[in-house]
Amino acid sequence: MAKPVFAKFIEVDGHQLWSLKWKKNGEPVILLHGGLSHSAKWEKEILPAVAKTHEPYAYDRSAHGYTKVRSGYMHFDFQVKELVNFIKTVVKKPVHIIGYSDGGNIGLLAAIKYPKLIKSLVGIGMNYTYDADLSFDLSKVEASDEEIANFVKMTKQDPKLLLEIKAKAFKVWATEPKLKLSQLKKIKCPVLVLAGDDEPFTSKMTFEMYEVIPNGRLAVIPGTSHGVVHEKTKLMQEVIKDFYKTLDFPITKMPNRRAKRQAKILRNS
Repeated sequence: MAKPVFAKFIEVDGHQLWSLKWKKNGEPVILLHGGLSHSAKWEKEILPAVAKTHEPYAYDRSAHGYTKVRSGYMHFDFQVKELVNFIKTVVKKPVHIIGYSDGGNIGLLAAIKYPKLIKSLVGIGMNYTYDADLSFDLSKVEASDEEIANFVKMTKQDPKLLLEIKAKAFKVWATEPKLKLSQLKKIKCPVLVLAGDDEPFTSKMTFEMYEVIPNGRLAVIPGTSHGVVHEKTKLMQEVIKDFYKTLDFPITKMPNRRAKRQAKILRNS
């Protein structure tokens, strides 16, 4: 696996974020980890898709991994602002985003609210609304001895804080995000909606996202769940590499959902 150029705490918006950067081989891409996770949990799975073609960055969001808690940390609006501040402070130019689960949701929100900063989005297992028959049990908050030990080792914080973080995350997942399809329709950048065929939310929602985003692509990896990143890693990597080969609007031989826009592009070419 490619070694990072740096792995250190960087002050972003008055808070120390654990941040990583790898060798520059192209345009910057930020890797956004999932909820209640951290960068090291998936960097080895996602880096091969972009290490040779981009300049990868990653950071542990507030209350995740090595980065400590601060007020408001789990709400999606907060995490979007944190992303924007990271872009402006560390990367200092528009970026591509690859986001997993909550990371994908954050990328989706950023693409709507800050279109000039987001060049493209790969959203893996993302959901635009909490109201999609989520199969997770959000009523029972618990942590194993191993989780608690890892939390204390990484953050040097009170072990009781872990249950508070998980409870806050569950509360957010039960009520956020609250996007509407009409908002997704305004997204200007290319978006790859990538999902397992057995996600914890409805397949209908996954297809709705793809169909309404103007330059959307859809990849459903067969025989996988919300853990698609770890289940069929190489196939996922190849799909992402293919997406980045051209971010132009796809011109196909037998368009259906894309037919009107394709015809317009061809008329103006």
